[in-house]
Amino acid sequence: MSGEPNNVVLQVQLRIDPKTDLIVENMHCLKVGMTAVEEGLAALNRRVDRLDRIERRLGRVAAPH
Repeated sequence: MSGEPNNVVLQVQLRIDPKTDLIVENMHCLKVGMTAVEEGLAALNRRVDRLDRIERRLGRVAAPH
C-alpha cells in the first residue's frame, strides 16, 4: 500500500481539510482587522462629534457681533 486511503471520498476530504483550516485562519485575521477598522471609525466619529460641538459653541459666541 502507498499510504493513501483507497476511499475516494476520504481522499478528497483529506485534500479539503487543510484548505478549510486556512480559510478559518484567514477569517479570523479578517475579523481582527475589521474590529480594528470599526474601533478606528468609532474614534473618528467621536472626534467629529466633538468638533461639531466646538463649532456650535463658537457659532453661538460669534453670533452677537
